[in-house]
Amino acid sequence: MLDFIQSHGMIVSGAILLIAYIFIASEKIQKSVVALIGASITMLLGLLPFKGYWDADKLVYVKSVFEHVDFEVIFLLIGMMIIVNISSRSGVFNWMAIGLLKTTKGHPKTLMFALAAFTAIASAFLDNVTTVVLLMPITFVIAKEFDMDPVPFLIVEVLASNIGGTATLIGDPPNIIIGTRAGLSFMDFVRELTPIVALIFAVVVCVLIFLFRKGLKATPEKMKYIANLDNSKTITDKKLMIRSIITLALVITGFVTHDITHISAFVFAVAGASFLLLFEKPKEIYRDVEWLTIFFFVGLFIIIGGFEANGGIKYLADELIVLTHGSLNVATMVILWASGILSGIIDNIPYTATMAPLIEEIINPANPHAITGNSHALWWALSLGACLGGNLTVIGAAANVLVSETAASKGFKISFLRFMKYGALATFISLFLSSVYLYFRYL
Repeated sequence: MLDFIQSHGMIVSGAILLIAYIFIASEKIQKSVVALIGASITMLLGLLPFKGYWDADKLVYVKSVFEHVDFEVIFLLIGMMIIVNISSRSGVFNWMAIGLLKTTKGHPKTLMFALAAFTAIASAFLDNVTTVVLLMPITFVIAKEFDMDPVPFLIVEVLASNIGGTATLIGDPPNIIIGTRAGLSFMDFVRELTPIVALIFAVVVCVLIFLFRKGLKATPEKMKYIANLDNSKTITDKKLMIRSIITLALVITGFVTHDITHISAFVFAVAGASFLLLFEKPKEIYRDVEWLTIFFFVGLFIIIGGFEANGGIKYLADELIVLTHGSLNVATMVILWASGILSGIIDNIPYTATMAPLIEEIINPANPHAITGNSHALWWALSLGACLGGNLTVIGAAANVLVSETAASKGFKISFLRFMKYGALATFISLFLSSVYLYFRYL
C-alpha cells in the first residue's frame, strides 16, 4: 500500500485535492472541516515529510509539511480580522455610512451609487464580509423608509464589494495569496489594479442603476427623512474610535511603505492588532476571529502542498504551456477568463491557492519550456479573474452567501437565478474590461 502511494503520489494527492474541491463546492460539510480532513489524510499517507531534507539524487530541497503553510497569509488575515473587529465596536463604520447617506439628500439613484462607492472603498481595506455586515442593517432601514425592495440595493452592494476588494493586497483573500507568492507589495496592487478596478466599478454600477431605475423613485417626504438622519449617537466609544482610526491608518501606511522598509505586510497587521488588544479583553476579541477561515487556509495549504510536492503542479503547468503553445498572450487570457468563470462556481480561495504555485512553475526560468515575457500579466490576470469572478453566482463569494441568507431571513429572497441575472452581466463587463487593460498594459 505504501509502495503504491509513493509511486503514485501525484495521482493520490490529486484525488485528495479534487475530492476536497467537490465537498467544498457542495457545502455538505463545513469547508474548514473538509480542508483539515484532507490535510490529515495527506500527512497520514506520507505525501509530505514532517521534516524538510535535501534530496541528493534530485538536487532539490524537499519542504516539510509546515513549510507549505504560508504563515504570512495566516498572520495577515488574523491581524486584520482583529483590527476590524475592534474598530467596528466603536461604531465608526456605521457613522461613516450614515454620513455618506446624508450627503445624497435622499435621492434614490444617488443613494444607490453612494452606497456602492462606500462599499467598494471599504472593501479595499476591510474584508468583504465585514463590509456587507456593516452596511446591511442600514440598507434595510433605508429601504423600509423608502417603501422599496431592498434586494436591488443589496445586489449592487455585494457586487461593488467584490469589485472593490480586487483593488488592494488586503481587499480579498486571493490577493493576499497572490501577493505573498509573487512578492507583490500593497503599492504594486494599488498602482496596477486600482485604475482598472475604478473603471469597472463605475461602468458596472451605472449599468445596474439603469436596470433598476424603475424601482428607484421616492417621494419628497422620504427624501427629506434620509437627508435629516440623526448621526450624533452612532459613535458609541470616541476613545476607541480615535485609537482604532490612528492604528488602522498606521497599519495601512506600513503597507504602502513596504517598498522602502521591506517589512512584510503581516508584521504591520499583527503589530496593529497587538496594540489594540492592550485596551480590550483578548478572550472576547479572539472569540470573534473567523477561526474557521484560518483553519481552512491551513488545511488547504497542506493539501495543495502534497499535490505540489508530488509533481502535480509541475504536470499541470506543463499542460498549460502546451495548451497555450507557450504564448504569454494566450496564457494571460486563458487564466483571466477561466479564473473568472471557475471562481463563480467554486470558492475562489482554494482556486487561487492552487493556481498560484502553477503560475510560479510556468514562469520558472529553470523550466525549459517556461513562458517568457512580462510574467506579471499572469499574476494580475489571476487576481482580476479570481476576485471579479466571485460576482458570477450567489455562491461565488462568502459575502454573496451572507447577503442572500440574511435577506431571506428578513423575507426578501434572492434566488440563484435573480442574482445571476445581474452577477453574470457584471462579471462579463468586468472580464471584458480587464482583458482590454491587460492586453494594452502588458501584452
